[in-house]
Amino acid sequence: MPRSVKNPSNQHWADQAAEKVIREKGEKDIYTCASGITPSGTVHIGNFREIISVDLVARALRDMGKRVRFIYSWDDYDVFRKVPKNMPNQEELEKYLRFPITMVPDPFGAEESFARHNEVEVEQTLPKVGIHPEFIYQAKQYRSSKYAMGIRKALEQKEELKTILDKFRDEEHKIQGEWWPISVFCDNCNRDDTDIDSWDNEWAVAYHCNLCGHSETVDLRTAKAVKLGWRVDWPMRWEHEKVDFEPAGKDHHSQGGSFDTARHVCKDVYEWDAPVTFRYDFIGTKGTPGKMSSSKGNVINLDTILRVYTPEVTRFLFAGTRPNTEFTISFDLDVIKIYEDYDKTERIAWKVEPAKDEAAYEKTRRIYELSQTGEMPEKMPYQIPFRHLCNLIQIADGDIDKTIADLEGISHSQIPAFRQRCECAKYWVQECAPEDFKFQLRPAGETADLSDAEKAAVRSLRDEVVGKIESFADDKACAEAIYKVAENHSMDGKALFRAAYQALVGKDQGPRLANFLRSISKDRLLGILKAY
Repeated sequence: MPRSVKNPSNQHWADQAAEKVIREKGEKDIYTCASGITPSGTVHIGNFREIISVDLVARALRDMGKRVRFIYSWDDYDVFRKVPKNMPNQEELEKYLRFPITMVPDPFGAEESFARHNEVEVEQTLPKVGIHPEFIYQAKQYRSSKYAMGIRKALEQKEELKTILDKFRDEEHKIQGEWWPISVFCDNCNRDDTDIDSWDNEWAVAYHCNLCGHSETVDLRTAKAVKLGWRVDWPMRWEHEKVDFEPAGKDHHSQGGSFDTARHVCKDVYEWDAPVTFRYDFIGTKGTPGKMSSSKGNVINLDTILRVYTPEVTRFLFAGTRPNTEFTISFDLDVIKIYEDYDKTERIAWKVEPAKDEAAYEKTRRIYELSQTGEMPEKMPYQIPFRHLCNLIQIADGDIDKTIADLEGISHSQIPAFRQRCECAKYWVQECAPEDFKFQLRPAGETADLSDAEKAAVRSLRDEVVGKIESFADDKACAEAIYKVAENHSMDGKALFRAAYQALVGKDQGPRLANFLRSISKDRLLGILKAY
C-alpha cells in the first residue's frame, strides 16, 4: 500500500484550495483556517459540510509541509431569537428570548447553558471523524474585551461602514437615520433591546434599555456586553485571528451577499485582506422524514450520520464530492451503493483492483487518504459487501460478536474497524432499511403454512442442497442445484424460492437464496427444515 502522500498531486479540490491559499497569502510560518457557527440549536449535517471542508484544506496544507491553525468559532454571544422545535421546556426557553445564547439555560439540565449543550454535542463527535479544531468561544472573547480595539475602530469608521453595507442594497433596504455598528446587552435585564445614546470618540459608550429602562455608560476596554453587528463582527475577527482561509455557504456567497460586504469591511476598515474562500452547496437527505433545519426541529446531525456510516465513509461522502456540488446523504437502499463506492475506492487505493490509469489511481488514492480519520492503516481493512454484511448480522440475530467470529481471514488488527461497520449495518437494518430487506430466521420446529407440493420441494431442498452445502464451490454451483430441485418437482423457480423463504424466514422473498443458504450454518438450516 502507498504511504501517506506528503507532496500530493494537484488533483483533489482540497489540494487545489491549499495551493491557492499559499499562492495568494504567500509563504507564512503558519496558516489559519477558520470555520464557525451560532449554537442556537442542534448543529446539523449541513453545518458539518463547512467544518469538514476546512479540515480537508487544512490537512492538504499540512501534507504540503505547512503549519496550520484550524480555529472553530462558537458564536455563542449571538442573540437567542427563536426556540427550536426539537427542544424540551419550550415555555421556559421562551423567557430567554433576546438574551445572549450563552445565558440561556440548558433545557436538558446537563450543561451550564443552552449554547454549551449544543457545543458539547459537536465537540464530542468531531474527534470520531478525525477533526480536532481549536475552539474559540465568542462570549468569552467579548466579555474579556478582546475586541475592544476592533469595536472602537468600527465606531471611528461607522460612516464608512454604513456606505459599505449599503453598497449592495436597493433604496428600500438602505440604512435609515442614526446607525451604530454595535449593540449592547442590557446589564440589568440581559436583553439586546437597547439603543446607543452616545460615544465620546474614545472608549465610553452610553446606552439605555427600551424594556427595563436601565441606562449607563460603559468603557469598551472593560465592558462585557458590547458587541459588533455580525456583518462587521465577521471581518473584524478575520483580522484579529489573521484568517487565511474560510469557506461559506452559497447564501453568503451570493452576489452582494454577506461575504462581499465582509471582504470590503475587512480591507477598507480593518486593513486585512479577506481570506481565500470557496462556496459550498447545500446537502439534502433521502430516506428519512423532515427537512434538515435546526429551526424546524427535524435535524440530522453528525451523530445521526455516524449511526449509518462509518467515520471513513462519512468523510468519503465529502472528500469525494466538490464543495460547490449539492448532494444527498441517503438512509434508504442507496446506503448499500455508497458503501460499494467506498469499498471500490479502497480496493483501488490498495492496488487490489486496478484503476483506469495512473492519473485515476492517484486521484482515487488521494480521496481515500483524505477519507481516513488519521494516518493510513497498516493493513487493508477487511471487506465484506455491505448488503451481505447486513444479511450476516440478521442471520446471527443481531449478535455482532458471533458475526465476526464466523468470518474467515479477518485479523485481530482489522476487527475494531470492522466492528464499527457491523454496528452501522445493524443500526441501518433495524432503523432505516425497508421492511422487505429485513428478516429473522425461524426457530427450529416452527413451520410455514405450505402446500403438500411445496413441503415436498422444501424437503428435497433440505436433502439435496442443504445436506450437501459444503460440496458447492460457489454460489453458482449452489444455485444450479436449487434450480435442479425445482425442475425435479416440475415447479417454477420463483415458486420454490417463495416456499424456501417462507420456510426459513416467513416471507415471500429474501436475500439471494444460494448465497443465503451458504451463509447459514448447515446444522442451523437442517434444524429449521427438519420439521418438513
